[in-house]
Amino acid sequence: MKKKLLIVLIFGCYCFVSNAQNQNVARPNIVLIMADDMGFSDIGSYGSEISTPNLDKLAKGGTRLRQCYNGGICAPSRASLLTGQNPHKAGVGFFNRDLGLPAYQGYLNKQSLTIAEVLKTGGYSTYLAGKWHVGNEPDKWPLKRGFDKFFGFIDGGLSFWDTKPIIKGGPFSSKLYEGDKEFTITDKNHYLTDALTDKAIQYLKEGKKENPFFLYMAYNAPHWPMHAKPEDIAKYRGKYDLGWDSLRTIRHQNLIKLGLISADSKPVKDKSLPVWDKLTFDEKQMWVKKMEVYAAMVDNLDQNIGKLLKYLEETKQLDNTMIIFLSDNGAEDWDLSKMPIAINRSSGSVGTAGSNESYTKNWAQLSNMPFRSYKSTPYEGGLSSPFIAYYPKIFPANQIQQGVVHIIDILPSFVELSGINYPKNYNGISPNPLQGKSFINAIKTNNWTEPRMIFHEWAGYKAVWEGKWKALSNYPENKWELYDLSVDRTESNNLAKSFPEIAEKLANAHKKWASENEVAEWNESLAEKTGFKK
Repeated sequence: MKKKLLIVLIFGCYCFVSNAQNQNVARPNIVLIMADDMGFSDIGSYGSEISTPNLDKLAKGGTRLRQCYNGGICAPSRASLLTGQNPHKAGVGFFNRDLGLPAYQGYLNKQSLTIAEVLKTGGYSTYLAGKWHVGNEPDKWPLKRGFDKFFGFIDGGLSFWDTKPIIKGGPFSSKLYEGDKEFTITDKNHYLTDALTDKAIQYLKEGKKENPFFLYMAYNAPHWPMHAKPEDIAKYRGKYDLGWDSLRTIRHQNLIKLGLISADSKPVKDKSLPVWDKLTFDEKQMWVKKMEVYAAMVDNLDQNIGKLLKYLEETKQLDNTMIIFLSDNGAEDWDLSKMPIAINRSSGSVGTAGSNESYTKNWAQLSNMPFRSYKSTPYEGGLSSPFIAYYPKIFPANQIQQGVVHIIDILPSFVELSGINYPKNYNGISPNPLQGKSFINAIKTNNWTEPRMIFHEWAGYKAVWEGKWKALSNYPENKWELYDLSVDRTESNNLAKSFPEIAEKLANAHKKWASENEVAEWNESLAEKTGFKK
C-alpha cells in the first residue's frame, strides 16, 4: 500500500511539473518591434513605394489598424510602451531629463512596471536590442528594469556607422552598450540596424529553450542621422525624381486602394513646402539623394526584420510568436543641419559616416501622408503610427480594422495573452494600475464598440479622443480645436465653433486627466528650463 501511494505521489509530482513546463512552453513568445520616427505611410502595406516585403508579409498574415496612436515623441512614447501608463504617470512627461517634478523626473519610476518586469514573473526570458531613452543613469538602465540581456544605446540617437558624437552635449552620448558595459565596435562592416538584429538573434539562440521569450526590438531606423549602405541606396536611384508633390498623390491613391483611408479624404499640404517643379536642378538632386537614403534605411530595417523572421521560422518558433510592429511617433520635420546643437560632420555625402543630416518636413510630409503636421505636434501626422498585429492563432489574416489602439494598450495586451497576473506587489512596491486596455479580443473579434477616451500631452501640446471626435490644443495659443475624424481624418475642418459643447466637454475631460496624472501646465518657465524651442 505504501509503495502504491509513493508511486501515485511521484507520478502526481511528475505530472504537475510536466504540466507546468508544458504551460510555460505553450505560452506565446512575444516580439515587439518599434521603428523610430517612421511616418504612417512609410511601409508597403501602408501605401509606400519603399520595398518592405517582410513587414508586408506580417501584414498579410495579420491585422492592420487604421488608428494607432503613439506618444508623439521619442521618450514619452517609449515610457508608455514599456509600462502601460501615460508617460507622466511613469515619470517621463517630457524627455529623459529631470525637471524636478514627479511626472518629469526623466526616468521610469518604480511604481510603473516594465513589460520585462511583468513577463519575468511568469517565467519569460527578456531581451532588448536598440534604444532605451527612459533613464540615463546606470541604475535606471534595462538590466535594472527586468531585462535579462541588453544591447544598444541609452540616449535618443546614434550614428549607424560608428560611436563618434553627432550632437554637442545634448541627450546623445554616442556610446553602445552590452548589458552595463560599453561596447567597442570591432566589425569593419558594422551597421547599427544589422548589429541590433544579429545580437538579438544571438540572445535567442543562447536563451533557455524551456522558457518563452519577450524580445523588444527598439530600432533607431529611420531616425537621423541619415546613414545607409551604398547597395541599399542604389535600389532607389531615380525613384524620387518625381518629387514630393507627385509622390504624395501616388501614396494617397495607394492608401485608398488598400482601404486604409476613405476615398473622399483630402490630404493636407503644408503651405510652407516649396513646389517641386520650381526647384533648380541642383536643389532637386540634393533632395532626391536625401529621400533615397531615407528609403534605404527603411528598406534595411525590413531586411533585418526578415532576418529575425527567418530565424523564428527555421527554429519552428514563429507559429507560437506574437509580433507587434509600430512606430514611436510620426515623421520628423526638424532640419538637423540647422540646429545649434548639431555637430558638423561634413567629411562625406549624405548617407556616409561623415554626414549628419535629416530629410526635414519637405519629405516628412510624404512619410506622414495623408495626415497633417509632424512629430511632437498633436495632429494625426505626429501621433499616428502604422500598426501590425501578427499571431495567426487568434488574429485574423490580411484584415484592416477601424479600431483605435493607444500605445498604453501594449502591456495590458501582453498580460492577457501570456495569462500572467499583473503584480499587486513587486519588490515591496504597489505598482500603478495599468491605464491601457488589452486589444487582444477586440482584434480577434473585430469588435471595437466599447467606449473610451484617450489622452495626450507633451510640452503643452494636448489632444483627447472620444469616438469620432478629437479635440486638440497647441502651445502657446492654448485654443482648443475640434475635428470629426470619421469624415475628416486629415483635420482640415475645425468644428470647435460649430460644436462648442463637445469641444468644452473634451477640454474639461483633458483637464481632469491632466490633474490625475500630475501633468504640469506648460509655460515659458518650463520651456526655458527644458531648452525646447522648436
